[in-house]
Amino acid sequence: MSTPEFPETNADVEPTSAKSLKQRIDAGDQVTLLDTRAQRDFEEWHISGDNVTTVNVPYFEFLDGADDELVANIPVDEPVAVTCAKGKSSEFVAGLLADAGYNTSHLADGMRGWARLYEHTDVELATGTLVRQYRRPSSGCLAYLIVNGGTAAVVDPLRAFVDRYTTDAADFGADIEYVLDTHIHADHVSGLRELAAATGATAVLPAAAADRGVNYTEEVRTVRNSETIAVGGAALSVHATPGHTSGMTTYRVDDELVLTGDTLFIDSVARPDLEEGNAGARAAAEQLYETLHERLLTLPGETLVGPAHFGETTDSRPDGAYLASLADLHDELALLGLDRPTFVQQVLEDMPPRPANYEDIIATNLGRMSADDDEAFTMELGPNNCAAGD
Repeated sequence: MSTPEFPETNADVEPTSAKSLKQRIDAGDQVTLLDTRAQRDFEEWHISGDNVTTVNVPYFEFLDGADDELVANIPVDEPVAVTCAKGKSSEFVAGLLADAGYNTSHLADGMRGWARLYEHTDVELATGTLVRQYRRPSSGCLAYLIVNGGTAAVVDPLRAFVDRYTTDAADFGADIEYVLDTHIHADHVSGLRELAAATGATAVLPAAAADRGVNYTEEVRTVRNSETIAVGGAALSVHATPGHTSGMTTYRVDDELVLTGDTLFIDSVARPDLEEGNAGARAAAEQLYETLHERLLTLPGETLVGPAHFGETTDSRPDGAYLASLADLHDELALLGLDRPTFVQQVLEDMPPRPANYEDIIATNLGRMSADDDEAFTMELGPNNCAAGD
């Protein structure tokens, strides 16, 4: 073993990459996971799925060996992948179980490795504009690369994946000219400034978002409702859609796709309490109702919705993308059919715990607090919890 704090085991257990584990889950294989983190950490955030069975036994329970009670829920006759926070304690537990005759592997780098997994699906609009939707399975964060005529823009980039956006744009033979955030995010550290600095692109923030107290306004272009940004031959029009936050903004791509940020999701709507807390939540929920019914649902029904997040129970399309038409969402989301008082009350009563470290993440995204890459990555580990009812 490489870590002296754990007892030695005889087995040499091969690690499983996050990518290969996700491929098994996506293929519908029955996957058994043993999560060795503390119960509180496990309950807050873990790998799940319809075909995933997860057993939680903290690693310290195994320090004196694997007695019958500890392994009672761990199958002997099928593969078991062991995970933890960083990959060290899971390696020890996997080795201990292998010594006892179990078929084990351990997730490389643990949940931190899971958080580095980043997938994508490409969608071509009727105009010829290519939109790559990125998805982070660990947190449900979505981002977008828009490519047209050798020019590219990135919407809602994550700081952890700045290199990925630059590489992918280069593979398309495109230069990133704009980097845009839909709002001041509360669940992940934005890559807005880092990606703009790395590529020479123009960083774009909604003016109302900057008005929250952003201290780097000299580094960004601020945009207001009804402005348009040209990305090659594609047009990104700016639509103020407040509710989740006062500066929440939707970018409409070629009149075919709306990138709604945290306003409207595939299976829910925004939570309204992350900017002004409980005191301002009711007013924000009222504003959200107006935004949905007067600004988004008035668009053509065939308009595709591309949100900034998906949840554990959100259904993707067959190609893996989290996209749906406004018409389908209007028919399928009960929240959208409620009258204003009922909508407001239900949203206020149906909010999950706030995202982990959300106050520090907001402060970092406002520029009031600094964090190096590792600190930023650690800060945003866990679920996003930005939707009502997540």
